[in-house]
Amino acid sequence: MTVEETQVVAEVVIPQEEPKKDVEESKKDVQEDCQVKEVEDDDNSKPKTVQKSSSYKEESNFLSDLKEFEKKALNELKLKLEEAIVGNSLFKKEELKKREKESEEEKLVNMEETEKEKEAKEGEGGEKQVQEESEKNEEGDEKEKPIQECEEEKKTEVAVEENGVEIDKDISIWGIPLLPSNGADGTDVVLLKFLRAREFKVNDAFEMLKKTLQWRKESNIDSILDEDLGVDLSSAFYMNGIDRERHPVCYNVYGVFGNEELYTKAFGTEENRKQFLRWRFQLMEKGIRKLDLKPGGVTSLLQISDLKNSPSPSKKDLRIAMNQAVGLLQDNYPELVARNIFINVPFWYYALNALLSPFLTQRSKSKFVIARPAKVTETLLKYIPAEEIPAQYGGFKRENDFEFSTEDGVSELVIKAGSTETVEIPAAEVGATLIWDLTVLGWEVNYKEEFVPSDEGSYTIIISKGKKMSSSEGPVRNTFRNNELGKVVLTIENSSSKKKRVMYRYMTKKSASF
Repeated sequence: MTVEETQVVAEVVIPQEEPKKDVEESKKDVQEDCQVKEVEDDDNSKPKTVQKSSSYKEESNFLSDLKEFEKKALNELKLKLEEAIVGNSLFKKEELKKREKESEEEKLVNMEETEKEKEAKEGEGGEKQVQEESEKNEEGDEKEKPIQECEEEKKTEVAVEENGVEIDKDISIWGIPLLPSNGADGTDVVLLKFLRAREFKVNDAFEMLKKTLQWRKESNIDSILDEDLGVDLSSAFYMNGIDRERHPVCYNVYGVFGNEELYTKAFGTEENRKQFLRWRFQLMEKGIRKLDLKPGGVTSLLQISDLKNSPSPSKKDLRIAMNQAVGLLQDNYPELVARNIFINVPFWYYALNALLSPFLTQRSKSKFVIARPAKVTETLLKYIPAEEIPAQYGGFKRENDFEFSTEDGVSELVIKAGSTETVEIPAAEVGATLIWDLTVLGWEVNYKEEFVPSDEGSYTIIISKGKKMSSSEGPVRNTFRNNELGKVVLTIENSSSKKKRVMYRYMTKKSASF
């Protein structure tokens, strides 16, 4: 894969003064940078709402919560990183040589231009004029020195080695400055991700970070969000909503690649596969933009992979692309996925899992959750609230929904085996429109909707006739406009031998005409 190299080098150069002292002072700053922060627990559970799963918890990024060996590893990594940045040894020697060569070439060009200017001046005005010009320039330089010094202090600090190569101290990743002595809030959070990915082995984590920075530079990842990749894969990969811990949720819908035309566009040639990979990296960078890489912030994504109707792993092009994607994402985006949930998993998935397993660390594999088609909604509800789960997966979230929002809570009802329960929606005002969402996990129940007037002399109105709801039924949304006072009654009859979970929400919209 041919990529262009970019260099992020600050424009201003400060005088070279005692580089060793600079490193020592930076070390001191890093060692003293250990402020303890506290996190407050916020348990605002509401009655009658779906409770969140307590089976998963991420590691804390607060220094006060780290174990002693973790703190020690973090400090050691910060010292190594500080030395590498200040000592200009973070990137490969080949790149440093290239930067030195570019610097020398730039000097030669400047010298040639200066010589040409001098020759032109000497030819036009003679030695006297050149002498006067020189004196004026010297006076001007003396006046400009204080101004230049002030401007240099305001601009980004950049050190210069004896050979004249600029040292970039503003190296960052995902918008977080990496120079530890800068004291940025997110630096520890980022470094902890690399340490955790390498089991707090400092040297391994440092090498991983170096390789990631090198890969990002060579692959132009910092500018990937501005790229128009030419192929639209938004039906296959997209961000949608948040989970119970407020992680942004990324969906990977592989079934769309059953379309031969889209499959060919994504995987048909080596160039197509390169574009597919860049699309996937672009989506990852978009997701990271939604994170808050600070202690106590949301620092990772939840990833859902829908394998329904997806091409089998026997397709070589898909297998090659997925192996590349898994390897590059794991190597260059450590600990940025809190959980990988695979849904609608077919039997062939286990063969694919065996193929991908060698490319995954044990820590990555421990985050996997597998859900067969019959358990999709139930599994997702452990991690995502019903109002954030798309309707096609059994939740209440719909595109361009003008009735409900994710701020509208969802209530839960449990129906025992062989029993019947009802949900009542009051119609306390004539002419109002009642709107409701309802779903039963696994359905296999009898369900009906009717309006029961308050006036005993009025007749009950059937909104939806009773019918047997199969296990494949999606959530129900319906509306009713009442012309008299009463209530909408939703009846669920569970004749099975297992208890059933019902989730529902409703609202009343007043009519302006009454």
